[in-house]
Amino acid sequence: MADPPLTGLTVLALEHAIAAPLCSRQLAELGARVIKVERRGTGDFARHYDNRARGLSSHFVWTNRGKESLTLDIKRPEAAGILQRLLARSDVLLQNLGPSACARLGLDYAELAPRYPRLIVCNISGYGSGGPYHDRKAYDLLVQAEAGLLSITGTEAQMAKSGISIADIAAGTQAHGAILAALLQSQRTGTGCEINISMLEALTEWMGFPLYFSLDGQDPPSRSGADHASIYPYGVFANGDGGLIMLGLQNEREWCSLCLEVLSQPELSNDPRFSDNSRRSSNRVALKAILDRAFASMDTQTLTKRLDTARIAWAHINDMEAVWKHPQLNASNSFTQADTPNGPIPALRPPARNSDFETAAGAVPSLGENTRSILQELGFAKPEIDAFYRSEVV
Repeated sequence: MADPPLTGLTVLALEHAIAAPLCSRQLAELGARVIKVERRGTGDFARHYDNRARGLSSHFVWTNRGKESLTLDIKRPEAAGILQRLLARSDVLLQNLGPSACARLGLDYAELAPRYPRLIVCNISGYGSGGPYHDRKAYDLLVQAEAGLLSITGTEAQMAKSGISIADIAAGTQAHGAILAALLQSQRTGTGCEINISMLEALTEWMGFPLYFSLDGQDPPSRSGADHASIYPYGVFANGDGGLIMLGLQNEREWCSLCLEVLSQPELSNDPRFSDNSRRSSNRVALKAILDRAFASMDTQTLTKRLDTARIAWAHINDMEAVWKHPQLNASNSFTQADTPNGPIPALRPPARNSDFETAAGAVPSLGENTRSILQELGFAKPEIDAFYRSEVV
């Protein structure tokens, strides 16, 4: 098979937490060399969020496979020479430091472009440059609140956050695509560029449905728990043996099939309260009572068999253990192994499979694991490197 498409490219990552590390991990999976710069002594603070992944942080293991770790106190004057040598060898600088941090260090695009004209600089921030929120700290849950996600998530009585770092993930995913586009552009122009991505804008992009749903002052989608806010029946239902399934109807054919083949109540399909999705959604309390009574008379096997026969979509409501054991993921060979400082750990293969090259789940580095070898590669002599360690530059 061919080498991954980013083989030979180097990404210098001044990163922490989730957004930028997730982006750079995805670039590493495509063959890029990612040099992760971490604080000496403590490293990326995501290393210390928990110790649930066989003694390591679940967040860090997830977002930092396939990288090299270089410890560096970037505020020390001696660090500038190390960074300049790294930048001279890099194709991409990715950073999600605090607001204006790179500018204070002379690492903003305006400073770097004249010296490194082919360098692509990608900045991930909480709220973007300029504007009244420029200097505000932006953690994932804060951005969920600002982007309106909390207002539409949860139940009528209680709002709820997303169970994952969705604002960080949105920004990291947008950055990944933008960097790939910039690399293609650079092939044509021969020059680099600056990319600016904010978590707020990235998550607001994902809020497109509720934004348009409530356009021009219309009522926003209601908080509907695990049910869909505007399509019904589309949500969680119990059956006679206490099992739970997620049922999803998308069109009128499926509604008629549900009434006839699953509920054995064909007359429901002509009930004016449920004649189209808007009416079913508006009258969901009455419809849920009918469905609950019907499903209570069936065990899980009977109900799911009827749903399959009627070609109506449904899903198991899995916990984390069930996902690790998921029959489809395991049949698809979706899991592999990644090395960590504490030994091998299961890892999900990159979801996009390419017939021409293999993506790899590289090792999770220990803090500063590659510092000495990188400095040697940059041309620093052993006495210089030893001095960096003694003076706590690295």
